[in-house]
Amino acid sequence: MILPVYLYGQPVLRQKAEEVPADYPNLKQLVADMFETMYRAEGVGLAAPQVGLSLRLLVIDADVLKDDFPECKGFKRTMVNPVFLERSPEEVSMEEGCLSLPGVHEKVARSTRIRVRYFDEEMKEHEEVIEGWAARVVQHECEHLEGHVFIDNVSAIRRQLNKGKLNSIIKGTARCSYRAKAVGK
Repeated sequence: MILPVYLYGQPVLRQKAEEVPADYPNLKQLVADMFETMYRAEGVGLAAPQVGLSLRLLVIDADVLKDDFPECKGFKRTMVNPVFLERSPEEVSMEEGCLSLPGVHEKVARSTRIRVRYFDEEMKEHEEVIEGWAARVVQHECEHLEGHVFIDNVSAIRRQLNKGKLNSIIKGTARCSYRAKAVGK
């Protein structure tokens, strides 16, 4: 089932998400719905707060980026209760966008290498080192679990330059090609 993507201004996007309990009901169905929603919106990652659920859960399928970023080949993950164990001090600034902020794109500095521990949809534990663009996607999605969005990482001047777009999103007048839930709608 395709879920609405909650847009900038929705309170759930500013809440620190709750841990997903091991016995969370219908977790596999929620994960499947999140993947379907992400694919329909042509995204590469989606966190549960973006579909209105304050849960520490995200899905990623970055394989579509493999031609430009080989580390994304086959990079499809469900991450439940992810925790960063390490982040490299080396950062690279690259342009990002977000399904919850349609039409907004800004350069964001992110660690080039991370080590993360998480559970999959079967609640099997994983620990993984991730590099490059795949690491960027994981960091971006994990920010949603902390109540942050990527625009929080840019300068006040860059945020001011995006104020019109952000206000449009909040008012529900921003255009997006997928099912969305704006504050003003």
